Amino acid sequence: MKYSEAYLGRIFILRLEHGDRIPDIIEGFATNQQIESAIVHFLGGADMNSKIVVGPEDGTASEPRPMVTELLGTSEAIGMGTIFLDESGIPKLHLHSAFGRNRETVTGCTREGVKVWHIGEVVVFELLNTTAKRKIDSETGFELLEID
Repeated sequence: MKYSEAYLGRIFILRLEHGDRIPDIIEGFATNQQIESAIVHFLGGADMNSKIVVGPEDGTASEPRPMVTELLGTSEAIGMGTIFLDESGIPKLHLHSAFGRNRETVTGCTREGVKVWHIGEVVVFELLNTTAKRKIDSETGFELLEID
């Protein structure tokens, strides 16, 4: 285990609009506000045709290929994630969310694009003075958290 201490900075409350796309809208906000690292909470609705990553095809593969699924209907959503700068100095969101419709629930990473359905509430807790950054891991190809 590696760790980095951080301090709480600014706190932002975002109301996303119908059709806004996660992760783009949150990453754009982080860029505009010069947020380098943060904790992100998401609550609201996800529109049909949103896509999420639901796991690797083969968990033992040295280069795992993501399994992507599409939400088949408007869904309730709740998520938790982080923002850290990538190797190019760009804020990257890593947000996992659960999406529910009727009695069906699917959980996954929002990196493939989730469209907000009318309600999107996000709280961003900025983290200050941390050395954590995202770096591509040569073995897996994942953009992993690197701590100096």
